Amino acid sequence: MNRYLLYIFLALFMLSSCQAETTTPIRLNHLEPLPAPTPVTSPPLRVSVASVISPQGTVQSYQPLLDYLSTRLGRQVILIQRRTYTETNELIGRNEVDVAFVCTSAYIDGRDRYGMSLLVAPQVNGKTSYHSLLIVPASSSAQTIADLRDKVFAFTDPTSFSGRVYPTVLLHEMGEVPETFFRDTFFTYTHDAAIEAVANDLADGAAVDSLVFDFAVKRNPELLSKIKVIHTSPPFGIPPVVVGSGVRPQLRVELQNILLGMADDPLPLAQRALAELGIERFVMIDDAAYASARLLRSRVGLLSP
Repeated sequence: MNRYLLYIFLALFMLSSCQAETTTPIRLNHLEPLPAPTPVTSPPLRVSVASVISPQGTVQSYQPLLDYLSTRLGRQVILIQRRTYTETNELIGRNEVDVAFVCTSAYIDGRDRYGMSLLVAPQVNGKTSYHSLLIVPASSSAQTIADLRDKVFAFTDPTSFSGRVYPTVLLHEMGEVPETFFRDTFFTYTHDAAIEAVANDLADGAAVDSLVFDFAVKRNPELLSKIKVIHTSPPFGIPPVVVGSGVRPQLRVELQNILLGMADDPLPLAQRALAELGIERFVMIDDAAYASARLLRSRVGLLSP
């Protein structure tokens, strides 16, 4: 045999021997189960609510809705609160919240400044509008805002349309400004606090959201013996539910469908959540609904705190 062929034969023999020693035989009757996949957890949905009512009242009123969203989404839903409407808008602008319940003026400002967009709007008594109510103590002789000259006036939030912008517009139409017309002004930062300020004679007048006022009177009819309404504004687009520009389109659609179908959902939690908020259902709304409020805002410009 050729010497080179002999070397090749020996090399192949040694290689096959090594493979035979190191190869583990496969036994089909001793299969090991695959490791369980790591569960994929979605980040929590972050919701912010503008402080239309006191923080304690906000948690009480909105918690059933947060629980409902958590149930339908299959993920945790957390509430993030801030003191002012502007701070809530800034959360959206920084993509630190996904969904927000904002006031009319905050939406107008947030749409222009942060690119927030309408998701849905609440419907109350078949309408998607509300009013600014000028209220005074029941014992007051005031019949119009002109009668509140040199009095103490309670504004709600610096950005609030019904609680700040609208009464300022009324004064502008008289050629007046709050700083010189009223003896003193202060911010309550919530509408229910403004109502209480007038009811307890801490303020001679205030302008408040009609939805909050009606809901407050429904829960505490005694308020009608302490407060009277002397002026009701024209209707304006209702405070909407908005999403930030960073919200994924899929999540936006999912949230929209859940909220729009809420009134017809047989789940008891759905009806409880709507009842706690004092609304009938969520509906679609267009930016055109806020045109009249946007026009009045332009008349008074950007109001400072």
